[in-house]
Amino acid sequence: MRTYPATPVEMIAGLWRHKELIYVSAKREVLGRYRGSLLGLLWSFFNPLFMLAVYTFVFSEVFKARWNAANDSKVEFALVLFAGLLVFNLFAECFNRAPGLVLGNPNYVKKVVFPLEILPFVVLLSALYHAAISLGVWLAAYVLLIGMPHATVFYLPLIVIPFLMFVMGLSWALASLGVFLRDVSQITSVLTSVLLFLSPIFFPVTAIPEGYRHLLYFNPLTGVIEQVRAVLYWGAAPDFQLVTIYWIVGICIAWIGFAWFQKTRKGFADVL
Repeated sequence: MRTYPATPVEMIAGLWRHKELIYVSAKREVLGRYRGSLLGLLWSFFNPLFMLAVYTFVFSEVFKARWNAANDSKVEFALVLFAGLLVFNLFAECFNRAPGLVLGNPNYVKKVVFPLEILPFVVLLSALYHAAISLGVWLAAYVLLIGMPHATVFYLPLIVIPFLMFVMGLSWALASLGVFLRDVSQITSVLTSVLLFLSPIFFPVTAIPEGYRHLLYFNPLTGVIEQVRAVLYWGAAPDFQLVTIYWIVGICIAWIGFAWFQKTRKGFADVL
């Protein structure tokens, strides 16, 4: 029976080896989402703007929510909210789709030459494309409504890259589990809804009573959202100690997820 390398080196080398296939697949993934629609790729601009408008109206007008009690600005609330949604939407798209990646492509499993391990990365690139569009919308809104962004925006890759590795690790693990446990997709759907409201997206961490605040950090999205918000909107440097932990955890989770996927993939054909 064929064995599949599961080393950290193979994790990187495999993605690089199939970079052209990944690029073509990711491009098809993005274009396929809007194929046949009248506006095409323009929907990637309108979707985040529409959701931002809805969330901002509901929380700032209906619930009268304000990010800072001393500042009644709806612009601040909208931009801070949008920054949190950037992180969450990237995570949610990969997290929800991962369990069905192998399950939904049984023909790929039967093709020995097809590198199944690239499937989660293709989805990640597609999600990253939409996140980049949303970030561009955010920056444009900031320039128009406030002024030039803070120089700390250049710290963003330092925070986002380990987060992407964390997401990849989860995606590899869930893609494998989804083959053997068909309930995984239902569980991820419920967890995504829970995480949306247990992450500091619609409220600051300081809104939580101090005695319970530490519990919020068990949510893996909390720290990332707070750090992204700090460098994008508040103009503060990231917590470098926390970022270092992100890098260590991100690399470990990516490798563990990849190793699990490689060790279990030989059983995919038997199940499918």
